[in-house]
Amino acid sequence: MTKKIFLVCSAGMSTSMVVTKMREAAQSKGIDTEIKAYSVSEFSDVVDQYQVCLVAPQIKYEFDRLSGICNEKGVKCGQIGMMEYGMMNGAAILDAALAL
Repeated sequence: MTKKIFLVCSAGMSTSMVVTKMREAAQSKGIDTEIKAYSVSEFSDVVDQYQVCLVAPQIKYEFDRLSGICNEKGVKCGQIGMMEYGMMNGAAILDAALAL
């Protein structure tokens, strides 16, 4: 079964690079995933389509609001660590998403 994960950030640009690293990590581990990045303005339009939401560090101030919406919809929600995000550590971010 495909694990559907989305990352949410302010604009979606740097997070799209993290998505690429996460996809590479999933492929190397043989994990079937669908991983995409969206801006916070797109969140409400896509949240129902995913199992896991990860909030990027640059919008951590939105975490409580976004995680509340996720909880209402049965979507797991977590924050991406600043260090992992800055180093584009796709494997660690993927592991965190799968552990939720």
